[in-house]
Amino acid sequence: MQKNVLVIYYTQTGQLEDIMKNIAQPFEDKKDEYDVTYYNIQLKKDFPFPWPSDVFFDTFPESYLQIPREIIPPSEDILSKKYDLILFGYQVWYLTPSIPIISFLKSGYAENLFRNTPVVTISATRNMWMLSQEKLKVYLKKMDAKLIGNIALVDRHDNYTSVLTILRWLTTGKKEKSGILPAAGISDEEITGSVKYGKIIENHFENNNFANLQPDLVKNGAVEIRPFLVRVEKVGNKIFTIWSNLIINKKEKRPLLIKFFKVYLMAAIWIISPIVLVFHLLLAPVLWSKRQKQKEYLQGINIK
Repeated sequence: MQKNVLVIYYTQTGQLEDIMKNIAQPFEDKKDEYDVTYYNIQLKKDFPFPWPSDVFFDTFPESYLQIPREIIPPSEDILSKKYDLILFGYQVWYLTPSIPIISFLKSGYAENLFRNTPVVTISATRNMWMLSQEKLKVYLKKMDAKLIGNIALVDRHDNYTSVLTILRWLTTGKKEKSGILPAAGISDEEITGSVKYGKIIENHFENNNFANLQPDLVKNGAVEIRPFLVRVEKVGNKIFTIWSNLIINKKEKRPLLIKFFKVYLMAAIWIISPIVLVFHLLLAPVLWSKRQKQKEYLQGINIK
């Protein structure tokens, strides 16, 4: 009897779709054993791509505060099945799972699909995904989903180079290398190579052995933790909480506040972030043990 595998994702550029299909490939290769279904989340009113700069920054408060939009319902074929495994792909907007992902999670459809079902989360981000994954864990726990694994693919370039390339990609649609800047996003080599994670998941799934799935994924490079970026995320979440609530509550001043937020964000990336890095390095010997424990936790699937 075939087992049902559901692959869920939202994509604007096609990057995450490629990753999800590569990871699902080992299941596709065994059609006699698995029935693989794909669900591309769609909003009734989608966001533009490339993004006009003003629209991108204006999306911030709703993104961070996890305010959903209306989605196009999944088909009855998708909703009528009981799934044995869900591969759930997402991207991060403003340190939080993207609005389309949040919209799906809050739609009511997700709860029925996820309940008592093994789930592997798969993110494709610039580099800061750690605390967003913590937010996602809360949703999955509330829906009684069984988180059995996590894969976090990132842009391997340094933090400042990736800021420039992602902004170029988002606002112009150009991912490829230009001038002195490398290509944006996850490398083509890593996207193609992500099939190895699918093989690991399928092997554990076939043997009904989920206990060692995440350690096996980590051992094979599925999750990289950069302690400095964890610190940046923690600071960013505190400041984003203030900014997002201010913008939402001061509706009449929203356009002006968005402009101020844009200036602040650029200053935070290019001025405040290097200062945080200096203190991070200075405190490294003192906080080494604490950071190791933090790294082990974030590489795992448990929730505090």
